[in-house]
Amino acid sequence: MAEVLAVAVITVLAVISPGADFAMVVRNSCLYGRATGLLAATGVAAGVLVHVTYTMLGVGLLIASSTALFTALKLAGAAYLVYVGVRTFLARDDLSVDLASKSGLSPFGALRTGFLTNALNPKTTVFVVATFTQVVGPQTALWQQAGYGLFMSVAHLGWFGLVAVFFSHSHLRTVLLRRQKVLNRTIGSVLVGLGVTLGMAR
Repeated sequence: MAEVLAVAVITVLAVISPGADFAMVVRNSCLYGRATGLLAATGVAAGVLVHVTYTMLGVGLLIASSTALFTALKLAGAAYLVYVGVRTFLARDDLSVDLASKSGLSPFGALRTGFLTNALNPKTTVFVVATFTQVVGPQTALWQQAGYGLFMSVAHLGWFGLVAVFFSHSHLRTVLLRRQKVLNRTIGSVLVGLGVTLGMAR
C-alpha cells in the first residue's frame, strides 16, 4: 500500500508542475481549439508510455547512466522545443477563433506535438526511472509495474486534458486571440526558453 501511495503522490506532483508539456498543450488549445488541445494531451500521455516501456525493459537505466545517450536525448528534446517555439513566435497574428480552428494542426500533427514534447523530455526519463528504481521494488510483480506505468500515463492525460479544456474555452480563446501577437510571442518565448534551459542543463 505504501508503494502505491508513493507512486501516486510522486506522479501527481510531477504531472502538475509546469513545464514543456504544459506549454505545448496551452499553445495548441489557445491557438487551435479544444480538439487539438486534447489530442496534444493524448500525445503527452502516449509519450509517458514510451518512457515506462523502456524503463521496464531496463533501457531506462542505461539512458540514465550513459552520459552520451542522455545528452543526445536532451539535445533532441531541446531542439524540438526551440523549433516549435520559433515557429510560434513568428506565426501569423490575424487568426479569429473560427479561422484558427479551421486552419489548425491536423489530428496527427496535434498528437505528434504532444508525443514528441514528452517522449524527448529527459525530465520525464528521470522521473519514470527514479520512480521505478527508488519506489518500485524488485519484488513488485510485472503486472503491477505495468499498472503503475498506466497510472502515470492516465494521470498525464487527465491533468493535461483539463488544461486543454480550460485554455480552449471559447470566451478565453477569443480574448487571447485578440492579443495574438503577444500570445504568440509569449508562448514562443517560453518554449524557446524551456528548450535552451533543457539543452544547457547538466
